[in-house]
Amino acid sequence: MSTSTASRSTTEPEWEGHLKGSTAYRRILAGLALAGVATFAQLYSTQAVLPLMANELQISASEAALTISLATVGLALTVLPWSFLADRIGRVRAMTIGIAAATVLGLLVPLAPTFPLVLALRALEGMALGGIPAIAIAYLNEEVSKVHSALAAGSYVAGTTLGGLSGRLLAGPVGELWGWRAAALSVSVLAAVSAVLFLLLVPKPRRFTPSAAGGLRGALKTLSAHSSNPRLLALYIQAFLLMGGFVAVYNYLGFRLHAEPFGLPATVVSLIFLAYLSGTVSSRWGAGLSMRFGRRTVLLAGIAMMTLGLGLTLWNNIAAVLAGLVVFTGGFFAAHSIGSGWTGIIASTGRAQAASLYNLSYYLGSSVIGWAGGLAFQAFGWAALAWTVIALGCTTAVITAVVHRSPVRESAVVVPSA
Repeated sequence: MSTSTASRSTTEPEWEGHLKGSTAYRRILAGLALAGVATFAQLYSTQAVLPLMANELQISASEAALTISLATVGLALTVLPWSFLADRIGRVRAMTIGIAAATVLGLLVPLAPTFPLVLALRALEGMALGGIPAIAIAYLNEEVSKVHSALAAGSYVAGTTLGGLSGRLLAGPVGELWGWRAAALSVSVLAAVSAVLFLLLVPKPRRFTPSAAGGLRGALKTLSAHSSNPRLLALYIQAFLLMGGFVAVYNYLGFRLHAEPFGLPATVVSLIFLAYLSGTVSSRWGAGLSMRFGRRTVLLAGIAMMTLGLGLTLWNNIAAVLAGLVVFTGGFFAAHSIGSGWTGIIASTGRAQAASLYNLSYYLGSSVIGWAGGLAFQAFGWAALAWTVIALGCTTAVITAVVHRSPVRESAVVVPSA
């Protein structure tokens, strides 16, 4: 124990974190929800207008999807550096720098004269956004009482679904009226407003202690320990496979609905993102049920919902497709809320790095599988893409069932007293 820690413990009682219902707890969740809007509205700002972009720029579906994949690649590449920076300068300060830089870059994207420059700016935007997701979970685990950490993580994930939804719903109709550039600009303005509100709301951290993490050697040791932990590794594989399949479905379903036998316009297609509301509900629902039935059970139930929902989208019936998308989306966010929050519980040290590795896997899956799914879609149609994602979900379920088969003690830690 360090001298500073010892002296602190003798002069004041150990603080257990903000409790649910307190003003600071509400401000943390509201502030991080706004950070989620600023982050995920920008990260997926072009997803609702990919068909419009492909038509206007005379590019293929998979080329248009690069505007998503390169942004998520940029995020994946920087989540670890951002986490180490956050250990030095503080969680809130690091998130502030990242969100401000991303907002400026997002405002430049619609002004780019060429598609390669659009892709370059999107990659840089993703790199700036790498300072939000993993740090937010680490900040929650430090500042919120362990009794309510799972519920707080679920609430944060629910906020990110609203962020992603708001950007897509705004981009769709604006894009159909004035083009994809106007759509991207409108989302960037929304993100800028959200970023300012985030800065005003989020409280100063109370548990953060600056750390150099032992330099490069210490950083590598921490990452190696997390990567060799089979329970964390299973969560990282889950993040890669499920997120990759999720993004592939949303990237290319719009192209399917534009084509026959549906032939829907862009504004109507953008409404499919209302399915994200099921994720807003299920992420909190999943976190709550995990307190009763355990994280493993809820994670497997979420994967089962994803598989069922995708099966429904195989029908050439708009009602079945939409119902399937709602079920699929709800299942994904239930599983994701469990996985993202579980990393910080399993990792007793280096929590920011544990969460960063989760996000690295998560966004690499988004980049690689989210783009590659288009190759299956273009070559063999929607059924090939849907069955591929179903196979990814089944693989994840088997890994989860095997690795997390034993009851875990920390699950009891998050059960509320009443």
